[in-house]
Amino acid sequence: MVRLPGRTGTRSARRPSGQRLQHAPGPARRARERAEEARSVTGRAGLRAALSGRSVAGQVFMLQVAIVLLLVLGAVVALVLQVRHDSAQEARNRSLAVAETFANAPGTRAALSTPDPTAVLQPRAEAARRAAHVDFIVVMNTDGIRYTHPKPDRIGKKFVGTIQPALNGGTVVEEVNGTIGRLVQAVVPVKAPDGTVVGLVSAGITTRNVGGLADRQLPVVLGAAAAGLALATAGTALVSRRLLRQTHGLGPGEMTRMYEHHDAVLHSVREGVIIVGDEGQLLLANDEAHRLLDLPGDAERRRVSDLGLDPVTEDLLASGRIATDEVHLVGDRLLAINQRPTDLDGGPSGSVATLRDSTELRALSGRAEVARERLSLLYDAGVGVGTTLDVTRTAEELAKVAVPRFADFVTVDLYDAVLAGEDPEPGAALRRAAAGGIRQDAPLYPVGHQIRFVSSSPQAHSLKTRRPVLEPRLEAAPGWLAQDLERTEQIVAYGIHSLITVPVRAGTLVLGLVNFYRSEKAEPFDAEELALAEELVARAAVSIDNARRYTREHGMAVTLQRSLLPRSLPEQSALDIAYRYLPAQSGVGGDWFDVLPLSGARVALVVGDVVGHGLHAAATMGRLRTAVHNFSALDLPPDELLGLLDELVGRIDQDESAESAGAPVTGATCLYAIYDPVSRRCAVARAGHPPPAVIAPDGAVTFADVPAGPPLGLGGLPFETAELDLAEGSRLVMYTDGLVEDRGRDIDTGLEELRGALASAGGSPEETCRAVLDARMPFRPGDDIALLVARTRALSADAIAEWEVPADPAAVSDVRAAVTRRLARWGLEELTFTTELVLSELVTNAIRYGGEPIRVRMLRDRTLICEVYDSGNTSPHLRYAATTDEGGRGLFLVAQLAERWGTRYTATGKVIWAEQPLP
Repeated sequence: MVRLPGRTGTRSARRPSGQRLQHAPGPARRARERAEEARSVTGRAGLRAALSGRSVAGQVFMLQVAIVLLLVLGAVVALVLQVRHDSAQEARNRSLAVAETFANAPGTRAALSTPDPTAVLQPRAEAARRAAHVDFIVVMNTDGIRYTHPKPDRIGKKFVGTIQPALNGGTVVEEVNGTIGRLVQAVVPVKAPDGTVVGLVSAGITTRNVGGLADRQLPVVLGAAAAGLALATAGTALVSRRLLRQTHGLGPGEMTRMYEHHDAVLHSVREGVIIVGDEGQLLLANDEAHRLLDLPGDAERRRVSDLGLDPVTEDLLASGRIATDEVHLVGDRLLAINQRPTDLDGGPSGSVATLRDSTELRALSGRAEVARERLSLLYDAGVGVGTTLDVTRTAEELAKVAVPRFADFVTVDLYDAVLAGEDPEPGAALRRAAAGGIRQDAPLYPVGHQIRFVSSSPQAHSLKTRRPVLEPRLEAAPGWLAQDLERTEQIVAYGIHSLITVPVRAGTLVLGLVNFYRSEKAEPFDAEELALAEELVARAAVSIDNARRYTREHGMAVTLQRSLLPRSLPEQSALDIAYRYLPAQSGVGGDWFDVLPLSGARVALVVGDVVGHGLHAAATMGRLRTAVHNFSALDLPPDELLGLLDELVGRIDQDESAESAGAPVTGATCLYAIYDPVSRRCAVARAGHPPPAVIAPDGAVTFADVPAGPPLGLGGLPFETAELDLAEGSRLVMYTDGLVEDRGRDIDTGLEELRGALASAGGSPEETCRAVLDARMPFRPGDDIALLVARTRALSADAIAEWEVPADPAAVSDVRAAVTRRLARWGLEELTFTTELVLSELVTNAIRYGGEPIRVRMLRDRTLICEVYDSGNTSPHLRYAATTDEGGRGLFLVAQLAERWGTRYTATGKVIWAEQPLP
């Protein structure tokens, strides 16, 4: 219903039944149609008169056409001139850039020195030409003979153009008339590392290929001109029609027809339209506005405040202020209201408002927002779950991502085998690996609890079917309630009312379950949320399985590495020893240590490091440790042993390179020390390893000045041995670089921090190890750490006996007598016979085959050690004497009577030693 100002009645645009009135055919309708046709003919005649040029409208039209034509002509001329200049400049820049890029490309200079440069360069040049959109790229020698050309029949012919400046090391850019038209070409040199020119590269492009901009812009200019002409014509026509209407006017029939047309449009639109006067009275409201605002039938001419609208909407319509898509709740509808004043362009005062029903759009926007939040959750899960290769940590990250954005409480239950890195065992119990919730007092099973779900529970059904299960109402789920009657009742009483359980699947394996609980929202989980939970767990399952596999591989590598390290330290009396070994968090490495008893109560200490991580580093470490064991049996000085180890690493590298199956070992380091408790001296040599620290008995800490040799495997440089005098009770600290160096700290800083930790450590080796690791060990070490602390002991003077022996066979009896007395003094009379026999044979051999001076030394340690020194360099060999031989049985007797025997060389001779167990 519309009430127009000045009308005395109310005009209904519709019948009571809701159907719009239809005009019946008849004389009145035919008269209206004839009047409309006559007005159309009159309008066309007037338009032709206006365009004839005799009227003001015609003159304005001609002037507008002239101005547009002049603007188009000027734009075309300016465009052509500018494009010509830009085309030439672009051609120069592009040809020079392409030529220089190809000349300096990797492989161009090397290809010129090959037997057939064309075979190498032709496909590269053509590929580069097509990619750079130039007409040719020509590579030539210094005589100008082409190696490449887009047309193969021109390869081998002389280049057409200037090349002398390029031969002198410069560049040439010139415009020439070629066979393909006017073009710009650039010539640049290809230089050897010493700066000499070994070839030339030319690139060229025709100006017509660069000048496509004019062709693209000219239609735009012409189109704009045509549009301008059309607008000028249309504008003149509108002016003409307006003048004609003002001249001739409209009759009552035409006014009625116009009103009916406007009225039909106003009431047929799907938006409500309201016009409010400056005093707040409603002037007009269409049918849609009546429906949306539920206005009474006589709403027009009444004030807006009297229409019974909600206060917010009433204030907006009465205020007349500008509003854009303001959403108001009117009844059960959400209306988007736009309002503008009507007097902006000199019109009557008031405002017009349009109303649009956005209830469905708002619901659709809500669903879109929910979808966006779910996509954001899945994205955050992909980024935030699986940041570490730890199964438990990954499960905790899943629970953290899901709470509270998807569920109020989340639990992750995994098989024990999965937590240990093994394949899951179907039918076994699960263990709660992680849990998260909006509160901490939920009556769910705690983390670490072992759970075995009953067959009726949704969790058991999910494990069996490998599909997610939705329980919308837990209080009405008898299968779930049967799991633990007391606990499930507590859970329901706590307010948890809905559950989704999803199996953690990785291929054909089921690793466990994830349970999502809801308590805050009254609505239960639905099918869409079930699909979201399945997708969320599927993404996390990949990370959990990766962590499981890493845990397994890491455990295997750690087991291998620990099997290659010492299980226990050998028995010896020279040193009190404590050690620590910590594998890296990211993977096992190649750090190792060893304690090797030597002859003469001496002990060898070794610490080494193979750079890298993984099984290859651990296996290489085992090979090097075995080699050190074998080399130490030769009683070699530290520098000679490292030399042999260096040669071994070099051979290993050669074998690895030949097989191409592993990485080289270059980067291995080693520190080797031999301590003698008799002289209290320690011989040390190192190959690329950090120096050892020495803690004096008074607590002073110094780093031994040991010459630094190269890492093992480099070869070419000898190693040097340093001699350290260690007072009894000193502590020798040997370590790997993981203790003093990492990515955030250089080795100098690490050594100073280690010095401080050693200065405050206790007196025993065990206390020293504990203090160092407490002060230095990072929470998650990035490299292996091997630490070996040895406190020195000295062999007492009463446990040492020495004699000088003249090179006379008669002196052997004196030696036997002296040995007998010393053994009686030590209370070792049981060993008198065997010791006399052993020393008699060794001294006799030294007198017969060795050189002076000859010395005999006996040491009472964990064993009885007999040593005979002479200046000869020939080593005795054990052999079996024939029945007819008169000699050759001495060393055989020594080997039978002694527990161990051997030979070690010194700088001035050799020592033959034999050990006997104490009774």
